[in-house]
Amino acid sequence: MSQVITRFPPSPTGHLHLGGARTALFNWLFARRHRGKFILRFEDTDRERSKPEYVNSIMEALKWLGLNWDEGPYFQSERLHIYHNFAHKLWEEGKAYYCECSKELLEEKKKKRLEMGLKPGYDQTCRSKNLGPKEGRVLRLKVPEIGDIVVEDLLRGKIIFSADEIDDFILLRSDGTPTYHFAVVVDDIEMKITHVIRGDDHLSNTPKQILIYKSLGVNPPYFAHIPMVLGPDGARLSKRHGARSVLEYREEGYLPFALINYLARLGWGYGDEEYFSVKDLIEKFSLEKINLAPARFDPDKLLAVNAYWIKNTSSDLLLKYLQPFLKNYSVSSFPEEYLISAIDTVKPRTKTLKEMVDMLHFYLVEEIDYEENSAQKYLTKTVLPCLEKFLLDLKNLPLEDHKLESYFKDLTQTFGIKLKDLAQAIRVSLTGRSVSPGLFEIIRILGKERVERRLKKALEFIKNL
Repeated sequence: MSQVITRFPPSPTGHLHLGGARTALFNWLFARRHRGKFILRFEDTDRERSKPEYVNSIMEALKWLGLNWDEGPYFQSERLHIYHNFAHKLWEEGKAYYCECSKELLEEKKKKRLEMGLKPGYDQTCRSKNLGPKEGRVLRLKVPEIGDIVVEDLLRGKIIFSADEIDDFILLRSDGTPTYHFAVVVDDIEMKITHVIRGDDHLSNTPKQILIYKSLGVNPPYFAHIPMVLGPDGARLSKRHGARSVLEYREEGYLPFALINYLARLGWGYGDEEYFSVKDLIEKFSLEKINLAPARFDPDKLLAVNAYWIKNTSSDLLLKYLQPFLKNYSVSSFPEEYLISAIDTVKPRTKTLKEMVDMLHFYLVEEIDYEENSAQKYLTKTVLPCLEKFLLDLKNLPLEDHKLESYFKDLTQTFGIKLKDLAQAIRVSLTGRSVSPGLFEIIRILGKERVERRLKKALEFIKNL
């Protein structure tokens, strides 16, 4: 096999969503698996809907996911002269012809054909007129009137289409811009694309594109049409199913490699394995493992995958991904070791980076606020003597788990209160909340100085009740 070259050709008419990201991922993985090239190309000939901000957004999303491209980005809007050269070649060789039928005339023809019970295709009025290029004329491909068009799909096998189902379709519009079918074929030829991996909603486009390849005397690439991603209800995936753009998932606190893991498992599998690093995916990905049944998006499963990767990622790497979420804190005033130790305590308990920052809050501020219900329930006159004694003993108290545990048991027995009540009182004193990481690790990470300040504040709070 020659060098594998795949491509991802988004239209910059919106942000990158999950379905497009999965298509990009499968192309990227296939190229990386075979040590080939992955090309980024923007199909931006829709001048009204294509926006530079969407180009930037799509590239930012791909970079965040780690789907780096080897060539590009190419823009179809900058390649019009190439399409015109290919179009001129087809016209000169008699494989395409210019058509001067107006939109009104074409609409009238369509109406008559429907009334006659015929399919609404073009009736070849201009096919034998030998018209040349002229403003307002379109260029049409001369489609064979009989015969079959065979699509050799790597996933689905041989699919046969009849040529008489396809009319003489347009290659160049009246304003000189190429149609989707023509531009994509020319681009794939010029960029030497070997494998076209795309959604199965494109399968109906493939026969027309194969006809263009044949007219140009070029063998088509290998095609693999992957099933669409559906919502949990079986309908086409949309925002109402909880799906967001890729960058929105970044803002919600998802890890890029967690999203990659989840997207790869949408319609692809490797035995019973659920969790894959990017390196694992490159080693194990193959088209043969793609399931032909449509994949269904499950936001709860995605959240679970993200939680898994948060729990199983080193805290120093998590700190890097947390940085954008820590803008409201003076993180630079804390030693890195302190931050990493704090992350260690919360990562088994969080599902997103956003949640993690919320749970880290008490580590990152000097002054904490109490949850009203927690303070009322646990910061009471009953625990006041215990907290005073703890504050008095703190300076000389060893901070090992077993010694702290023994100390608190003795303390509760001395003052006749439940261990749970004392633990919760100290928890609220140090974190402001009744739910937090383990109490002993909190004391150890905060350090005696911070613990002392927060205990004094809690004692003042109780005395002022």
